Amino acid sequence: MKFFKLLVDFYINSSIHVALAAISFLMMTQSMFKLPLDNSIIYFAFFGTIVGYNFVKYDALVRVKKYQMRLELKAIVFLSLCSLIATGYFFYQLQPFIQFTALIFLIITILYTLPFFPNKQNARNWAGIKIYIVSLCWVGVTLVLPIINTEIYFSNSMLVVAIQRFIILFVLILIFEIIDLKTDDPNLQTVPQKIGVSNSKKLGSFLLIIFLTIEFFDKNFDLTILLLKAGIAATTFLFLCFANEKSSKYYSSFWVESIPIFWWLLLLIFC
Repeated sequence: MKFFKLLVDFYINSSIHVALAAISFLMMTQSMFKLPLDNSIIYFAFFGTIVGYNFVKYDALVRVKKYQMRLELKAIVFLSLCSLIATGYFFYQLQPFIQFTALIFLIITILYTLPFFPNKQNARNWAGIKIYIVSLCWVGVTLVLPIINTEIYFSNSMLVVAIQRFIILFVLILIFEIIDLKTDDPNLQTVPQKIGVSNSKKLGSFLLIIFLTIEFFDKNFDLTILLLKAGIAATTFLFLCFANEKSSKYYSSFWVESIPIFWWLLLLIFC
């Protein structure tokens, strides 16, 4: 049992789970718009997510605080290095314009973690900006990259999905911010820090209503897709309602991050 817990913790802490969530969004994009499957983008997104998230989470511990690495952290660093090599390999398999676009999101991630200038804060510490940066990067990697890779025109349906994906990501991150309220630096000015937990939940609920409402603006409206999105919105709403500062780390890091994976599985079954 102890070994299983260590395995699950490593799976979560090494960002493999969040990388699978990213791939689920990317595969949804491919399925929704009948895009040809491109393994280079899939593997680039998977390994790039591991590298990006681990870089953000552990850079300060290893580089700034000179944190003495435990066995788990050493394993995570090793996995991150292997993932970095894999990311570089699959990056060179992409078309030049896709590489350029991917570099934009990479630069955003780097600026999010590292200071621009000596003794200055990084973008992560800019008041209130974290939730927008992360949501934007996810939309870019899981929706924009696979679409422009196929060189098809950006349609009304794609715009609807882009807005919906930004909204659902915003709400999912909002759940994380509520749970991390006690540990987050007050200077971050996260949404719950600025407007409180109760108002944050009201904001998230309102955004989920918008998430469903704009589905009716899709020219390719499909009732099955609407029902699936309603189920995802309801699930996210429940997680949002029950989120609090005392929630287990598995509540957000495993269950909340499983929502995109659950969504993708539903699409496979019903569409």
